[in-house]
Amino acid sequence: MTIDDLNVVAVIGAGTMGRGIAQAFAQAGYATTLYDVDPDAAHRGLEAIEATLEKGIARGKVEPAEKERALARLRVETDLGEAVIDADLAIEAIPEILEAKREMFAELDARSPETAILASNTSSLSIGALADATARPERVAGLHFFNPVHVMKLVEIVAPDAAAPEVVDTLRAAVESLGKRPIVVRDVPGFATSRLGVTLGLEAIRMVEEGVASAADIDTAMKLGYNHPMGPLELTDLVGLDVRLAIAEHLARELDDRRFAPPALLRRLVEEGKLGRKSGEGFYRWQDGTMIPEEAR
Repeated sequence: MTIDDLNVVAVIGAGTMGRGIAQAFAQAGYATTLYDVDPDAAHRGLEAIEATLEKGIARGKVEPAEKERALARLRVETDLGEAVIDADLAIEAIPEILEAKREMFAELDARSPETAILASNTSSLSIGALADATARPERVAGLHFFNPVHVMKLVEIVAPDAAAPEVVDTLRAAVESLGKRPIVVRDVPGFATSRLGVTLGLEAIRMVEEGVASAADIDTAMKLGYNHPMGPLELTDLVGLDVRLAIAEHLARELDDRRFAPPALLRRLVEEGKLGRKSGEGFYRWQDGTMIPEEAR
């Protein structure tokens, strides 16, 4: 398969990442299906895409006709077989639970066309372990997008040893067709971005825990001192403290339990349900998705 053969995309999971990925492909001209087993979640995903496009129009980033074209290319589906029946590319974006993802990949392998590429949006789990659940390991790769998808330009293509070079080339071309920049990394725990990003985020959390400085001042140090567009603690709130915890635990098991051991503060906040923007409180307080900086810890 080449990029010329890639016309139909199915996105599996209508959460924050899934709906963002679906929007990106629909805007780029692909016939796109957004699947979720929960009908309410599927339709909420479509509503969120419409709302994001409307905000783009209000900010002069999206033309009204572009919104209508994107929505015309997009459909929601609650039957997995129907969602992937004619897919050239199926992208899994369900929660970061290895066994759940393996089960999903086995289903995708059984239900999608033999020529379809199967990709995962996982930020740290082994792509090889997902490929092993299929009969087409040469057509499985990682396609790691970043939140918010419609803003972030990077996409990490994770290439396990079994992946065919033409599959990686097709995914690179697909990412570029979205107006994004691909990088290709090996299938190692944490890939490139999660490994580096989690390291910085965990150390920032330890600094808050040790009373070195407030979350707001640590973030300001990285933004003004190192020209980061967002501080590591604000980014942790955006990603989700539960997601960061799960990745840190995975990297601690797979790489080094000293470097990636989750700080006690991170565990406590997750236990208290303070997960960041999605719960309204993490290292900052959030209202309607907007950070209230004066409320930083």
